[in-house]
Amino acid sequence: MFSRSVFRSCINYGTFNREIVSVASLPETHQMLKKTCRDFADNELKPIAAKIDKEHLFPKDQIKMMGELGLMAIDTPENLGGTGLDYLAYSIAMEEVSRGCASAGVIMSVNNSLYLGPIIKFGTEEQKKKFVTPFTTGERVGCFALSEPGNGSDAGAASTTGVEQSDGFILNGTKAWITNGFESEATVVFATTDKSLKHKGISAFLVPKPTEGLSLGKKEDKLGIRGSSTCNLIFEDCKIPMDSLLGQPGLGFKIAMMTLDAGRIGIASQALGIAQASLDCAVEYAAKRVAFGKSILKLQTIQFYSMQNGQPRYVTSLLTPSKSTFYTSRAGN
Repeated sequence: MFSRSVFRSCINYGTFNREIVSVASLPETHQMLKKTCRDFADNELKPIAAKIDKEHLFPKDQIKMMGELGLMAIDTPENLGGTGLDYLAYSIAMEEVSRGCASAGVIMSVNNSLYLGPIIKFGTEEQKKKFVTPFTTGERVGCFALSEPGNGSDAGAASTTGVEQSDGFILNGTKAWITNGFESEATVVFATTDKSLKHKGISAFLVPKPTEGLSLGKKEDKLGIRGSSTCNLIFEDCKIPMDSLLGQPGLGFKIAMMTLDAGRIGIASQALGIAQASLDCAVEYAAKRVAFGKSILKLQTIQFYSMQNGQPRYVTSLLTPSKSTFYTSRAGN
C-alpha cells in the first residue's frame, strides 16, 4: 500500500490529477492517442452524457466521430479498414471514452472486441470483407449473441439450435441481454449444431440484420448505460446460408471463450474510466462546497475519503496496461 501523501499530491484544488497517478511510461503513439481520446471525451461526450443516459439516446453522431478517429476498430488490421494498433491502445482509448460517457464506451467495446475480434481471428476473407470493413467507420455497429435466458453466459449450455440443411442452417432460440441489440446491423451468434457433443457441438455464425426469422425483444430498462440498447434476439426458423458459419463446425465454444478473454481487458478499462469520472465529480463538488468558512476538500476527513476511494482505481490502473501488453504479446505468438 502507498502513503497518504501520494494521494494528497493528486488532489489539486478540485481536480484529481490523472497524470500524477499514471506512472506507466507510454510510447509516443499511445500518448497521442490518450490525449486525442481525452479531448474528444471532454468536448463531445461529457457535455451530453447525462442526456444520453436519461433519455435512452443512442449517440449516433458521436459514434460516427469515434469511427473517424479510428476508435471503432482500434486493433483491426489497416487492410480491413482498422487502425492497426495493439490492445494497450485499445485499453487506453476505452478508459478515456468511458470517462466521458459510459454508454459510448460499451458501444465501442462490443464493436471492437466482441464483434470484430472473433471475425478477424476466425473469419474467411469474404466474411471479413462483408462483416468487418463496413463496421470500422462508426456508420455501423455489431453485437455478440451468446447469453440465453436460462443459461446466462454459460456457452456450454446453449439451447439455441442450428440445424444444418443442404443449403444452409436453420436457427431457433433466444439470445438474451444483447448489448447494441437494437442498433447493430450484424451479430455473431452461437448455436448448438450437435447436442451429443455438448460444448464441442456448439458453432458460431454471422447473421446480418435484418434477416427473416430474426426479431428483437423489448429494450431492457436498465439502471445505467442506457444509451446502448440491451434486448433479446429471437430466432424463429431463421434460415442463413452455409457461408454464415464462422470457423469450423463445433468451434463455437472456443471462439466464445477466446473472445470473452480478450473483451475483459476492455471492460476493466471501461470500469477505470467510469471510476475516474466518479472521483473527478466527487472532488470537484468537494472543492466547491463551502462549510465552516472553507472548501470541504480542505478537511482532512474528506481528503481521507477521497484517498480511500481512489486507491482501488490506482491499483487497477497499474495492472490493466500490463495485462493489455501481455495479451498483445501472447496474441502475436
